[in-house]
Amino acid sequence: MADESWRLPNSVQQLAATGQEPSGRYLLREDEPLGRNLAGAEMPEPIPVIDLSLLSASNDADEAAKLRSALQTWGFFQLSNHGIEALMDSVMTTSRDFFRLPIEEKRKYSNLIDGTHFQIEGYGNDQVKTQDQRLDWSDRLHLKVEPEDERNLAHWPIHPESFRDVLHEYTLKSKRIKDDILRAMANLLEIDENCLVNQFSDKALTYARFNNYPPCPRPDLVLGIKPHSDVFALTVLLMDKDVAGLQVLRDGTWYSVPAVSNYTLMINVGVTMEIMTNGVFRGPVHRVVTNAEKERLSVAVFYGMDPEKEIGPIADMLNEEQPARYRKMKNKDFLVAHYEYFTRGERVVDALRI
Repeated sequence: MADESWRLPNSVQQLAATGQEPSGRYLLREDEPLGRNLAGAEMPEPIPVIDLSLLSASNDADEAAKLRSALQTWGFFQLSNHGIEALMDSVMTTSRDFFRLPIEEKRKYSNLIDGTHFQIEGYGNDQVKTQDQRLDWSDRLHLKVEPEDERNLAHWPIHPESFRDVLHEYTLKSKRIKDDILRAMANLLEIDENCLVNQFSDKALTYARFNNYPPCPRPDLVLGIKPHSDVFALTVLLMDKDVAGLQVLRDGTWYSVPAVSNYTLMINVGVTMEIMTNGVFRGPVHRVVTNAEKERLSVAVFYGMDPEKEIGPIADMLNEEQPARYRKMKNKDFLVAHYEYFTRGERVVDALRI
C-alpha cells in the first residue's frame, strides 16, 4: 500500500515549538506565479474606514461614496461603529485560549475522520491534494455556524468554557452587520435595497474560521496562507490588533495591510459576490505573511449561499448593454471546484468567465 503520510501535515504550532527551519514543503519556489518577494509595499493611501452607523441609519451620501470607492479600488474596507466592539475582545481571547490548549485536546476536534480522511470542519490544516502542494504556515479551526440546525457541535470546543456562547453571540451580531452592508451595496448598484439580502436563504452557509499563525524562522520564504480570493459572498474579518500579516494584490503589487489597533472590522468581497454583481465588485486576491517573532491570530466569518442553489449574475444586473460575464453553476459544485483551485493558488471564478 502506497505511503500517503504526505496528506497529513503536522500541527504548525508543534513545528514552530521545535525551533527548526521549515521543510521544503513550506518554502516558496522559484516559479511562484505571483512572485517570491514577501516584503510587501506600503499602502498608497489609508484603508478606507466606513462608519456603519451613518451608512445604515441615514444612507449618508459621503459614506456611500467612500464605500463605492473602497469596493471598486480595493475590494475591502474597515468598518467602524458596527455595534459589537465589546464582543471583539471576547472572540479573540477565546480564540487565543483554544490554540493554547494541549495538542491532544485540540485534536478532539480534528478535521480528519479516523485520522486520515479530510473534512472541511474541525481543527487542523487545509486539505493536501498533491505531494508537491506548498503548505501554509498556519493551523485553523473551521466551523459551520449557519444554518443553526446544521451545526456539528462535535467540532465546537468545550474549552475554553465560554467558546460556544461567544461564537453563537458573535454569529448573530455579525449577521446583522452583513445584512446592513448588503443593503448599502444594493443601493450603490441601484437595485432594490433588499435584493442582495434576499439572495441568502435560510439554508445559506456561514462558516467561522479561527486562524493561528505561529512565529516562523523563515518569514522571507514561508506564507501563512497562499494567495487566494475568498470563495463566499462576503467576509467579516476580525484581525489581530498587534501583529500585521495580511497583504492584498492590486495592479501587480502586493501591499501590506497594517494591524488594526482600534475596534474596526475588515470587510472584503468574495468571488460569489463578484459573480452576483456581474463583475462590478471583485473579490481581491490576498495572502498572509508570517512573522519571525510573534504569533498572529484572526477570525473570519464567511457568508455563502444555499449549496443547492445556482449562483450567477443577478437578473437586475443584466441588460443588453451588460450581458452576463459569468456562467451559472450550482453552488455546491462551485465550492468543490474552489478548493481544487485554492490548493494551486488559483481563482475558480476565472474559469466561469464567458
